[in-house]
Amino acid sequence: MTIEYLKRGKPEAERAEDDAKTRAIVESTLADIEARGDAAVRDLSEKFDSYSPESFRLSLAEIEALIEELTPRELEDIKFAQQQVRDFAQAQRDSMLDIEVETMPGVILGHKNIPVQSVGCYVPGGKFPMVASAHMSVATASVAGVPRIIACTPPWQGKPNAAVIAAMHLGGAHEIYVMGGIQAVGAMAIGTETIDPVHMLVGPGNAFVAEAKRQLFGRVGIDLFAGPTETMVIADDTVDAEMCATDLLGQAEHGYNSPAVLLTNSRKLADDTGAEIERILTILPTADTARKSWEDYGEIILCDTYDEMLTVADDVASEHVQVMTDRDDWFLEHMTCYGALFLGPRTNVANGDKVIGTNHTLPTKKAGRYTGGLWVGKYLKTHSYQKVTTDEAAAEIGAYGSRLCMLEGFVGHAEQCNLRVRRYGGINVPYGEGAPARDAAE
Repeated sequence: MTIEYLKRGKPEAERAEDDAKTRAIVESTLADIEARGDAAVRDLSEKFDSYSPESFRLSLAEIEALIEELTPRELEDIKFAQQQVRDFAQAQRDSMLDIEVETMPGVILGHKNIPVQSVGCYVPGGKFPMVASAHMSVATASVAGVPRIIACTPPWQGKPNAAVIAAMHLGGAHEIYVMGGIQAVGAMAIGTETIDPVHMLVGPGNAFVAEAKRQLFGRVGIDLFAGPTETMVIADDTVDAEMCATDLLGQAEHGYNSPAVLLTNSRKLADDTGAEIERILTILPTADTARKSWEDYGEIILCDTYDEMLTVADDVASEHVQVMTDRDDWFLEHMTCYGALFLGPRTNVANGDKVIGTNHTLPTKKAGRYTGGLWVGKYLKTHSYQKVTTDEAAAEIGAYGSRLCMLEGFVGHAEQCNLRVRRYGGINVPYGEGAPARDAAE
């Protein structure tokens, strides 16, 4: 196997050091929110966002006034994108059925899909107002039937961003707060004097938001670990360097630590893409961010074969995987570890991020090995139930249960079963013994 790294990003050791610093900051900040509640949230908002309103929660009048700031075209675009997300989420929800089956005469088993009862949706917006993230978290929770949806977003240029607030409100948020970062995630999960805690946190964010969710997991549920954006372009010589470079830098502009990887079997495409990236960085308005990301986290990996490309792609398990080859469907069939696939040159990650309808909150840092992205099913809990409806079934299942409990030494468990055998089967089972086999009882 010949896999050549033409460009590497930061060594793993340096990345781990950065992660350790982030962990320490988040841990102390969450402890402060736990101890001081609203006062801590206000101090953090003043420190990081220079924002300290009378109330962080927006009133309906404030929400409506912000929506009025949008042009009809802006409002229509938001509604269009949100409808695409809702339609796909509804199709997914319709595929999830409650079931009830009779597994043997008189024994009925089933499950119900029940919405999480309260969800906190984080919508990033300190650097870029992430309007689309409101569709992905809030609207999808609404389709799932979550009865209490609260949403937080940081101020943008010193005030609530009208487009983000509109998307949250139209998406179905019941409470909207203008706060960002660790303080928003912590307040929603831990609760304060003015914010009731939620049962689950969802939404993407920077490294600090992702780490806060990780530390709060267990206390509340989370959707997944969705940290800084990652993108991988898998390409062969069927596409050109301009398209590859554009798709890499289009995601690298998210932040200073957004990995962008070109995976190809064409040395010419690899070399041309590197040159094209440098050209685009001279004209891209967000080049300061994108250049830092590319220098520190960008990679170009050259393989000999498509099988090698597949192996590397599954090992990297990137959040966004743009596939532009002569065998896109082959990658769809064989890839197993990723956030979302974007197949063919007509498709692009930006459409997935903003409008096409699939959810853009996706696993990062190799989490695609064990989970997919946020979807309507993440807001649903599948709970089982069982009932025994005949005396015969109660006695038969009870006898099996009794003997299996005694096999493990659980006498009290066995007696739960024995009681049913005696009461519904008319067979006396001495305390501390397993029920006789059915044929012996007969």
